[in-house]
Amino acid sequence: MAIASALSSSTSKLFSFASLSFRLRTLTTTARSARSNCSAASKKRKEKQELRQRVVVKEKRRTRSDREFHLETIKRYGGTGTHIPAMLGEVLDVFPASKQLRYFVDCTVGAAGHSSAIIEGHPEMEVYVGLDVDPVALEKARARINSVLHDPNPSSLKAYTFLENFRYVKSLLCDVDETLVETGIDGILMDLGMSSMQVNDPQRGFGVLANGPLDMRMDPQANLKAEDILNSWPDNEVGRILRDYGEESNWFSLQNRIVRARSQGGLHTTGDLVDLIKSATPLSREGRQGWIKTATRVFQALRIAVNDELKTLEDSLYASFDCLAPGGRLAVISFHSLEDRIVKQTFLDIINVKDRDVDVDMIEEAAGKKDLRKIMSDIDENEAWIKQTVQGLRGIILTKRPITPSETEESLNSRARSAKLRVIQKL
Repeated sequence: MAIASALSSSTSKLFSFASLSFRLRTLTTTARSARSNCSAASKKRKEKQELRQRVVVKEKRRTRSDREFHLETIKRYGGTGTHIPAMLGEVLDVFPASKQLRYFVDCTVGAAGHSSAIIEGHPEMEVYVGLDVDPVALEKARARINSVLHDPNPSSLKAYTFLENFRYVKSLLCDVDETLVETGIDGILMDLGMSSMQVNDPQRGFGVLANGPLDMRMDPQANLKAEDILNSWPDNEVGRILRDYGEESNWFSLQNRIVRARSQGGLHTTGDLVDLIKSATPLSREGRQGWIKTATRVFQALRIAVNDELKTLEDSLYASFDCLAPGGRLAVISFHSLEDRIVKQTFLDIINVKDRDVDVDMIEEAAGKKDLRKIMSDIDENEAWIKQTVQGLRGIILTKRPITPSETEESLNSRARSAKLRVIQKL
């Protein structure tokens, strides 16, 4: 009996120790979990801080325009609500009335919002050349420019407009007057954005929210359409376009869905493509905004591929700079990172003559004879928009950091939010 009692007491103690040990382990696990949660929370806070720092750094890489935004001026040169010229005031600062502008070229005339304002600001202008591949836009531009030239008094300005891509700018100038390329152009403008009248027309296929044919041609006479790429190009080429031109992280899944859609009749309307994008976009990705952002990137990628925009842009930047007169300026407004990257790098290559068939020794000798201090002093002291410059052998980049729209313009014209203005001046 005593033995049984002792055994019972001993067993009770063992259970008591086991229970205590279990509770200790539970407390230890809870403490570890708490530490882990604290560590995770701390890690998230650190990531947020790093993200904020990156955003601050990114902000510093641009110069937000501090120019006063005049809504009445925008309405005057923007015409109807279907077209609002981006960064109009900033462009007028680049080509101020204080600087002679006898010869001017608008490589992307659109509805002539920028052009009409520049023509009015320079009564001394002798020759104006406007280019565009969109016949609807060019028709509007011709009407607007003709109105400016005859209001209030007829002008002696010779205005030429061409339904052509700006990659042919040099040959077109020779067609106008062979001496133009020799004497040089005082100012050239490129606005790489799409006008509202193009985006808002469903038949053009540029808009994400309106159903229409998968076209996306800037030049309606061109052969290649977005529909052709989606339904017949090799699958790896479709994926490359989405990845490189749209910078879309979900490109592989979209590529596979696009290829599978071919066996079911293919994609023929923007609505078909949007439905495919919706089905491929996880619901957790920012809800409705998630698929819209993905669709915007996909549509951008296809538009770039259809119109060969990036290669055309690079070639045209070199050609346009070659057409400038000494002291002439080339201003470019881009609207997405791929374009801006090309403009930035091409400007740097141009002023330093990298990888081009040019006698660098001759250019260095010529640059040595020029008084850069005099050249810089020629830049109007009132040009407050020039913050930092980059000097090279052949030119000066007047915007080390791109200029972006003012906060007021961004709030009134949402399509201008991504605009970046870069300017180069020839020596």
